[in-house]
Amino acid sequence: MQPKKPQWNRSEPRSDRPRDNRAALKKEPPYHAPRERSAREADDPSGIHGDYENGAVIGRSAVRELLRGERTVDKLLVQKGERTGSIVVLVAEAIERGIPVVEAEKAKLDAIAGFAPHQGVIAFAAEKEYCTVEDILALAEARGEPPLIVLCDGVTDPYNLGAIIRCAECCGAHGLIIPKRRAAGLTPLVTKASAGALEHLAVAKVANIAATAEALKKRGVWVYAAEADGTSLYETDLTGPCAIVMGSEGDGVSQIVRKTCDGVISIPLYGKVNSFNVSTAAAVILAEAARQHHKT
Repeated sequence: MQPKKPQWNRSEPRSDRPRDNRAALKKEPPYHAPRERSAREADDPSGIHGDYENGAVIGRSAVRELLRGERTVDKLLVQKGERTGSIVVLVAEAIERGIPVVEAEKAKLDAIAGFAPHQGVIAFAAEKEYCTVEDILALAEARGEPPLIVLCDGVTDPYNLGAIIRCAECCGAHGLIIPKRRAAGLTPLVTKASAGALEHLAVAKVANIAATAEALKKRGVWVYAAEADGTSLYETDLTGPCAIVMGSEGDGVSQIVRKTCDGVISIPLYGKVNSFNVSTAAAVILAEAARQHHKT
């Protein structure tokens, strides 16, 4: 039986909290069936592939103007070996602004650009301005509600990310947090998959999910990883401030992030298939968290 959790406005130090000492992460998380990757995606661990083409800004001049503007840039894709001329300046500016720069083969750039001249560089601009984690906490405070937050630890499929955003907004979550690297950003495909929910949900982008989880804990938020060998979702007290970490499609929640969490929660399964898709799992978990948060 999980220990009773203090009220959400508690003031005791975080060091007094019971920690999760469960076994190491299993290789196959219980909540998803890994998506079969296409040949086009198989060599692309960065998550930058054809699904991003609708959010692409193509060519050196266009990318230069994008970097000069105020629009948020998710990633810069540079052709391998192309570090001459104006590309050197673009890469330097991107690095100075903290924008991830990823090298890729010319064939990949050609495919993303639809074989239009890309001059060795493509940028991906966010569909929506990102907020900060503090903004999400402030929103919950303004509503007079305990925070309900979703952290995505390396979700690379834009359709999954969009579906999670839709689930989070429908369940009254105050915000969603994604990492800067090796994950999907806010592309047009994410917007489409969210069915308009992106317009109503605060999204923050951070350098390190594990560090963000630790920071949330210091602010009184209980952080749970949705993973294997955890306590049943329906036996877990999710009232009060809580954050749910959803892992990547292939590996689930990373070990370093899992170790920072207060506990691990799992969805009981009764069929022959042992896993949910990550966005389906998010819907089940967030619906239960919302039920507990709004229970009278």
